[in-house]
Amino acid sequence: MGRFTPHSTAPVPERAILVGVDRGSGDWSVEESLAELRRLAETDGAEVVSVVTQRLDRPIPKTYIGSGKVVEVADMVRSMEADVVIFDDELTPSQQSNLEKAFKEPTKVIDRTALILDIFGAHARTREGRLQVQLAQLQYVLPRLRGMWSHLVGEQTRGGIGSRFGQGESQLEVDRRLIRNRIATLREELRKLERRRNVQSKARWESGIYRVSLVGYTNAGKSTLLNRLTGSDVYVRDELFATLDPTTRSLDLEEGRKITLTDTVGFIQKLPTTLVESFKSTLAEALAADLILKVADASDPHAAKQLDAVDDVLREIGAADIRSVVVYNKCDLLDEAQRRSLSLEHPDAVCISALQGTGANALLYRIAQEASEGDTTCTVLVPYDKGMLIKMVHERCQVIHEEYVQEGLRATIRASRRMHDFLEPYECE
Repeated sequence: MGRFTPHSTAPVPERAILVGVDRGSGDWSVEESLAELRRLAETDGAEVVSVVTQRLDRPIPKTYIGSGKVVEVADMVRSMEADVVIFDDELTPSQQSNLEKAFKEPTKVIDRTALILDIFGAHARTREGRLQVQLAQLQYVLPRLRGMWSHLVGEQTRGGIGSRFGQGESQLEVDRRLIRNRIATLREELRKLERRRNVQSKARWESGIYRVSLVGYTNAGKSTLLNRLTGSDVYVRDELFATLDPTTRSLDLEEGRKITLTDTVGFIQKLPTTLVESFKSTLAEALAADLILKVADASDPHAAKQLDAVDDVLREIGAADIRSVVVYNKCDLLDEAQRRSLSLEHPDAVCISALQGTGANALLYRIAQEASEGDTTCTVLVPYDKGMLIKMVHERCQVIHEEYVQEGLRATIRASRRMHDFLEPYECE
């Protein structure tokens, strides 16, 4: 081997213990919720070494779990050499501080919110995505600052040289002020980006292009579906929150109508409020849509609950009343009996496999049906000097018959309400 022994440079995964409280209520059982928390932890690079649950009517104010369970988890931390303990619900700053004291350094104590924020921080690619994550992280950290400076506050209460300057509290206030200023700066930057996005969205609206947004639970296959329908190469990976930033691609339907498809950030149950608030400008792509495709993983036993979680977020951002179609993806993973049962239970849904392409044409036909809802048949005469409008007739409308006459393009078309408004001055008998 020689004088030197090679060592692996691969990062060593942190050893994690998951903790959840079973309150005997809610749509998700504690086992289901912790199974999802495990996937989140693994997505963030951790190795789950144990899962702990406790039955409680309500969390304990001081430590979230009972004192006996705290001792039990502390023993597990030592025996299993755990690096981090992850709680399935958001902890208060005092609960987090008390648990960190019980488990002792260097073991970290975080909650589901902090874990999701960390994953978002790793996956944000665009400037807007990174700003949104930073904002959510700072909003999460701000109320938790006191514990970070407790050692300095302790020095002050003990007295001694320099203690009368209140160094702990002073540093705490400095940090709070810096974070508040940074939050204000991030919000202003995001407002500027949102205004730019609104201008782009308004331009798409005025162009008469029919807009479709893909929303759904994380890892339901939205990006794969976008790639399948538009021939794009958007990043796809089998992990939670693989894509955060909205991606818009155009697509020509068989009838000749051009539409846009936008892939949005994936949802999850117990999605942190700070994240929903921070990502509102991104989620606004769903608000601006003419049609929302709610993508669900047909092979997941919790598909119905995941769709409920998607509906909750859509309600929260004010997009609940937009026309929508449920799309069950990954139907290739079901057997024939399961596919038949799914079709009977949800006759209005579309069953597809974005990976294999099965059902893609049926979905495009359904989108075309929705896009033509409310279309008007009319005949227009567009002068040759209105070249852009002639181009829009060919791209945005279904042309039934056309001829080039001396005055311009005479065409019988089926047009959307917006396009009909544009073309009304050129309508003829």
